[in-house]
Amino acid sequence: MSPDHLAERFRHAGGHRPLTARFVRAGRLGGLLLLAGAIQATPVHATDERPPFTVVGAPADRREVVTWGASAERMDDAVAGRGYRLVVHTSTAGSDVRIRLSNAFGTRPVTFDSVYAGRRREGARLVPGSNHRLTFGGARSVSVPAGAAALSDPLPGRLPAATDLVVSIHSSDAAGPATGHWLALQTSYTSQGDHTAEEGAAHWTQTTGSWFYLDAVSVRPPAGTRAVVTLGDSITDGWQSTTGLDRRWPDYLARRLRSSGSHLKGVANEGVSGNQVLADGGGPSALKRLQRDVLSQPGVRTVFLFEGVNDIKAHTQVTAQDLIAGYREIVERVHAAGKCVVAATVAPYKGWPEWDPAGEKVRGEVNRYIRGSGEFDAVTDFDHVLRNPYDPERIRPVLDGGDHLHPNDKGMRALADAVDLPSLDCAARHPGG
Repeated sequence: MSPDHLAERFRHAGGHRPLTARFVRAGRLGGLLLLAGAIQATPVHATDERPPFTVVGAPADRREVVTWGASAERMDDAVAGRGYRLVVHTSTAGSDVRIRLSNAFGTRPVTFDSVYAGRRREGARLVPGSNHRLTFGGARSVSVPAGAAALSDPLPGRLPAATDLVVSIHSSDAAGPATGHWLALQTSYTSQGDHTAEEGAAHWTQTTGSWFYLDAVSVRPPAGTRAVVTLGDSITDGWQSTTGLDRRWPDYLARRLRSSGSHLKGVANEGVSGNQVLADGGGPSALKRLQRDVLSQPGVRTVFLFEGVNDIKAHTQVTAQDLIAGYREIVERVHAAGKCVVAATVAPYKGWPEWDPAGEKVRGEVNRYIRGSGEFDAVTDFDHVLRNPYDPERIRPVLDGGDHLHPNDKGMRALADAVDLPSLDCAARHPGG
């Protein structure tokens, strides 16, 4: 069976239906947990077919590199006249900041009539003098078609590494499904009316635990700098790491890269809670979103693939060979784009309600393939890092976030520390990209 047929076979498998407001899935990998008001909306699964993803505006040039990213997801219906003050944490330093605004899941065009970017001082307050208007093709507003995204013009000036960048956006005509990212694990702010130019916090009194419309930030870094994109599920998305402290494993990886001699400095986190390789459910499958979330980002040298546990535990009769076929399609497409692909083994999850011996058997077969096939440019053994040496089907207690599937902050750091940084670069083997 071909990978395309596999994706279709499992397209509707394994997804839970939306529940009431104020609930978010436990990493959207299974059961539900109450998220103490961090996300104040109802998750909606994206199982519909979308038109080809396009980006309007001047294309990125070869010197640009993604410094932050978050996979687009379908949100609740948009609210006209609402402003969003979105806090994101950059990885690599650079000049000429550009942002990407996504309407990937919209059903009609959305016009952003005022967009600013500045550096955060604290809360919703900005560093005085840092907030500047962004333009799109020289205009102060941009209309983004349904299923598309828009790149801003470069903003002159330098942005340091590890900066809390604040992007403030307003739309007077937003309607229909909004596009954003549910599990931000970062407090952002909303307002009614256009207060995007203000550097104070007086009108930004409402908080949100999600990002809206913004799905990427890029810069022009020192020559030769490149980026890693992490393609994953809720473990990569950061569930069970501490909100507001940037302790997802890709954040720890970005810190390691900044202090290393590697030319890989950018890190974009394209984890989606509940995501599967083959089936839709927690957003479109990894196979479907690979181009939009990963390959379309500027300056990408390496794709780090860490997915599979949701396919295995969804109880949809996914076999090891099914999942391996999905991995092989990702490898083929990434290599065709001239980029490296590094894979991580599937981590243990015994103790999670959906664990069973049949799924554990598939996980073992898949991990043997990842370790021994030679089809990836490198392998990081996350299973080995997390597993309890006295009970290898379980996460080591000191690294367990409490649900026996997601690592805590210490576990997230252990994952990042296990990555061999030189292995992330395979430029000699795949010179493109």
